[in-house]
Amino acid sequence: MSGAGARLLIRAGRVVTGTGAVLEGASVLVEGERIAAVGRSADIGTPDGVRAVDAPGQTLIPGLIDAHVHLAYSGIPHKRAFRAELAELSYPAVALRAAGYARNSLRHGFTALRDMHAPGGAIIDLRRAIDAGHVEGPRIKACGRGLSVTGGHMDQPGWADHAEFRDLTRPCDGPVAFRQGVREEIKRGADFIKLNTCVSFWKKPGVWCRQEMTNEEIAAACDEAHMQGYTVAAHTSGDEGLANTIIHGVDCVEHAHFCDERIIELMVKHGTYYVPTLLVNERNFDFSPQEQGVSPGAWAWLNAAREAKWKSLTMARKAGVRICSGTDAGFMLEHGPVNWKELALLVQGGLTPLEAITAATATNADLLGLEAGRVAPGRLADLVLVDGDPTVDIAVLGEVGRLRVFKGGKDVV
Repeated sequence: MSGAGARLLIRAGRVVTGTGAVLEGASVLVEGERIAAVGRSADIGTPDGVRAVDAPGQTLIPGLIDAHVHLAYSGIPHKRAFRAELAELSYPAVALRAAGYARNSLRHGFTALRDMHAPGGAIIDLRRAIDAGHVEGPRIKACGRGLSVTGGHMDQPGWADHAEFRDLTRPCDGPVAFRQGVREEIKRGADFIKLNTCVSFWKKPGVWCRQEMTNEEIAAACDEAHMQGYTVAAHTSGDEGLANTIIHGVDCVEHAHFCDERIIELMVKHGTYYVPTLLVNERNFDFSPQEQGVSPGAWAWLNAAREAKWKSLTMARKAGVRICSGTDAGFMLEHGPVNWKELALLVQGGLTPLEAITAATATNADLLGLEAGRVAPGRLADLVLVDGDPTVDIAVLGEVGRLRVFKGGKDVV
């Protein structure tokens, strides 16, 4: 990153604040790494000693945030190759490769990421390296290892009997074990806790979900995390398992393609955040089942989820659920160039472009607990200057050559 970042003045054609407002002909004054003032350019003027950036035909938005990524993974589509990657890489190698993925995400306008599972604390260490200034990258919130039952979604079978992996996953069984798992990830440096409470299912016609953790296990993990001041996110699919996930304390549900009115009402009642991860589901249909190595049952599930997710998103928006933007990048998706497409799919699903930008900025910042996501005094000056107007055409966010990215008031080169 370049520039001292001491005092910066950006004069833009319009400023998207992240709170639903668009200011025409506005300026943003940055002092140090935070925003000092926002207002009409005529009112702010040109204070002494500023570095001025004039962009009369451009739009300034808060830095984008992806609330669901896996920096430890490359995005390779074939399931067996995906599994094999971490059998061939040491955890330090995983972290070093992830640093490149993180930098690429930053270049494409994503100034913060929430990492949803990585082995061996690799992404926790990457976050620490970025915070210390050793490595350039976006702000990261990392959960460490996701917690699931033995043989569950993040502790899947299929390895040879003689194969053994250390710290690849964190299986737990019973309420006491889940409390211990929460404590271990917090000790390692996790920013939040990830559970796997309910998963996809295709062994019974018309039944697409099953609960993986017991209600007592969900409640124990959430109680332990909340007692220590941490939030909890969960991989979910839908139906009764999703309802129980919300009832027993999870703060944010991921995927959740199979919702009904009762589940949406529970999200509203409990203030649950919702990360629909539309892009990763759509990505599956860029490949044949054979190219991905998925079974006929899994392919049927993907098709059912593809249809259900749009209905769930429509209900959530209508009810006022806090909708976030997350891609699942690293799983089926490369890091950086395609992350913006989640916003495009949110628009396709019924959100306005401004609502999609809010989901990927202010709402995601609230979810991650970041002092960013809004163009407002006191907020971190994580900003993206866009050559165009994404409130009219969201696709301009996908052209990296039209983006100028600032993190903490400094240019990202």
